Amino acid sequence: MTILGTQDLSADADGIAKAADLLRQGLLVAFPTETVYGLGGDARNGEAVAAIYEAKGRPSFNPLIAHVASTETAKRFVEWTDQAEQLAQAFWPGPLTMVLPLQDDHGISSLVTAGLDTLAVRVPAHPTARALLASFDGPVAAPSANPSGQISPTTPAHVRTGLEGRIAAILDDGPCGVGLESTIVGLAGAPALLRPGGVALERIEEVLQTELHHHQPGDLLTAPGQLQSHYAPDAPVRLNAQATQGAEVLLGFGDVTCDLNLSDSSDLAEAAANLFAALHKLNATGRPIAVSPIPDHGLGAAINDRLRRAAAPRD
Repeated sequence: MTILGTQDLSADADGIAKAADLLRQGLLVAFPTETVYGLGGDARNGEAVAAIYEAKGRPSFNPLIAHVASTETAKRFVEWTDQAEQLAQAFWPGPLTMVLPLQDDHGISSLVTAGLDTLAVRVPAHPTARALLASFDGPVAAPSANPSGQISPTTPAHVRTGLEGRIAAILDDGPCGVGLESTIVGLAGAPALLRPGGVALERIEEVLQTELHHHQPGDLLTAPGQLQSHYAPDAPVRLNAQATQGAEVLLGFGDVTCDLNLSDSSDLAEAAANLFAALHKLNATGRPIAVSPIPDHGLGAAINDRLRRAAAPRD
């Protein structure tokens, strides 16, 4: 698939209107969310969704998240529950995705759900994303706007590097704030953490007043971001490193001597926001990457999840 001249669109009223029109035409538009840049296509249009998989080189058994403008819009496509309402009240709009059973008349392409009877849905908080979704007035399937398995994009430049000529446009509103993809919670049965992300597990359990089950390696893929090898730089990644070995560059955290630091002050939110941009920079060196230990609580759990997948053997 080749598209002559991937357009740059400004995040103003005119650019947002043009982006929404491209989506209506069945074309693909990268747009900012508070987490990472998403690669958007009309979730009801099977050809548009197929084009997302083609542009990314993404396995078709890996489901996509449908982004919608509001909770009321989400209810048009999924069966709503009391727990979904609790989480929506607490975290929407924001970096939380819920996986819920599909309504009978949902109209969502089966390519979005990878043939499952559930849908991953979220209401993003980024004002440009919300304006685009409101203008489009429909569900937008939007995985991260990068080739499948590679480092997620947090700037328009990251998107262009990976997808130039494969998509119609990039809606440019600068770097993303959270920098980690959304947390995914399954609510089709007992509440389950399907992917850690921008909302910490502890906050979700506090709202639901229950512990969440955890997705295990080898379980059926029920949500995006569950492949063992994902978010991967070209070079090997070694975790929990106290010092470099050989030609490695060190991605640091806290008070360490390193080539690039996620957060000098050991702030996990800052580290999360910087993670993918830092991996992009170190990946450009062509050298193996060593990573300092990251505390495994709060947002640290999501950071470590991404790093483990980056370091996993390639599928």
